[in-house]
Amino acid sequence: MFTRPSCSFQDWPVWGYLPVLTALAAVWAQGVIFAQSTGGGELKLDTGQQIYEAACIGCHGPGGKGQPQSILGFTPPATFPDFSDCNGTVRERVLDWKATIHEGGPAGRAFSEIMPSFSEALTAEQIDMVAQYLRTLCTETVWPPGELNLPRALGTEKAFPEDEAVLTTGINTTKDGNVENEFVYEMRIGARNQLEVSFPFGFAQQGSGGSWFGGVGDLALGLKRVLYHHLSSNIGSIFSLQGEVSLPTGNKNKGLGSGILSFKTFAAFGQLLPRMSFVQVQAGAELPKDTTKAPQSVFWNTAVGKTFVQRQGLGRIWTPMVEFLSSRDLVDGAKTDWDILPQIQVSLSKRQHILANVGVRIPTNNTAARATQLVFYVLWDWFDGGLREGWR
Repeated sequence: MFTRPSCSFQDWPVWGYLPVLTALAAVWAQGVIFAQSTGGGELKLDTGQQIYEAACIGCHGPGGKGQPQSILGFTPPATFPDFSDCNGTVRERVLDWKATIHEGGPAGRAFSEIMPSFSEALTAEQIDMVAQYLRTLCTETVWPPGELNLPRALGTEKAFPEDEAVLTTGINTTKDGNVENEFVYEMRIGARNQLEVSFPFGFAQQGSGGSWFGGVGDLALGLKRVLYHHLSSNIGSIFSLQGEVSLPTGNKNKGLGSGILSFKTFAAFGQLLPRMSFVQVQAGAELPKDTTKAPQSVFWNTAVGKTFVQRQGLGRIWTPMVEFLSSRDLVDGAKTDWDILPQIQVSLSKRQHILANVGVRIPTNNTAARATQLVFYVLWDWFDGGLREGWR
C-alpha cells in the first residue's frame, strides 16, 4: 500500500504547504490532460482505468509504477508504491484501498500525508472502480487475494499465507493454575508458501496452592502451501496444506509439551461468504515418533464468524467468532473431546496491522480432566508496518 514518509508535513511551516499544493494541482491537471488525450478529447470516468488516468496517474504513473521526480516537479516525502508488484498489491483487501482513496493517506490507514482524500472528487462507486482497477495491475493470478485472508481465530489455523507475529496466551480459570503461551512467527515465501516457527512456553502450579514453575515447550517448524484459491464478487474459497515437525524440547511431566519428536499435518480451508461472513475448517493429525510415550491423535476445528467495519466500511474492524474444537487419541476406548470457544477480534491500530482477540475455551465433555481457559492473542502483521507505525 502507500509507503509511510520519512518526514511529516506537521513539521513544516504553514507556507511550506503552498509548493506542494501547487504541485499536486499540476499533477491533477497532467492526469486530466492524459485522460483527454487517450479518450478522444473528452474526459470520461466510466471505468476504473479512466478514473485512474484522470486522478491518479500524475503521481502513481502509467501502470501504477510511480512517476519519476523529474515529471512530478516536487520531491515526495517517500517513494511511491509500485501497484504492479503482486506481493504488495494483491495481499491487501480492496476495502483498505477504498479507505485510503476516500479518506486520504493519514486519515484512511495512517499512510503518507501526500496522499489526498478523493471523497469530494469521486463518488463511492468511482472509488470502488479505481480500487478494483489497482488490483488488476498485478497480472499473476497465482497470488491469493487479500479478501481470502480471513480473520485469525484462536484455535483454528487459517489457509492464507501471511507475514505475522502472534503471541497467544491461555490461562486456566478452573482447576490448577496454568498459563500457556505460544509465540508464532510466520513469513511468506512467494505467492503460495509460508514458513512458520512456533516457540511455546508456560507456567504451571504444582497442585492447589503449590509453587509455580516455568519452562519451554516443544519448538516447532512448519511449512504451508496454498493449493487452491478463487474469488468472485466477494465470495471465495482457499485451501492449503501444512506440515510441521516438533522438537523434543518440552517436558510432559511438567505440562510443557510432550518432550517427544513429533510430526503434525493438516489441511486448512477458508470460505468467504456474503457480507464479510466466513467459515474456516482445519483438520489433521499429530504423529509422535514414539507412540509408547504419546498416542497418535486426530483433530477437527471449525470457526464461524462475521466482520463488522465502523464508519461505513472505513474504520475499525470487529469480528465476533465461535469455534468448535475437537480431538481424539487413536487408542482403544478413547473418546472425542469437544470444546466451544466464543471470541471477538478487534483492530487496535488505524492501519489494522495490529489486532487483538479474546475468548473463553469451554470444555463441553470430559470436564473432570480439562479446565476452562481464558485465551487471547496480540497479532502484528509486520509486512504492513512497524509496531509504532500506523496508529494515527
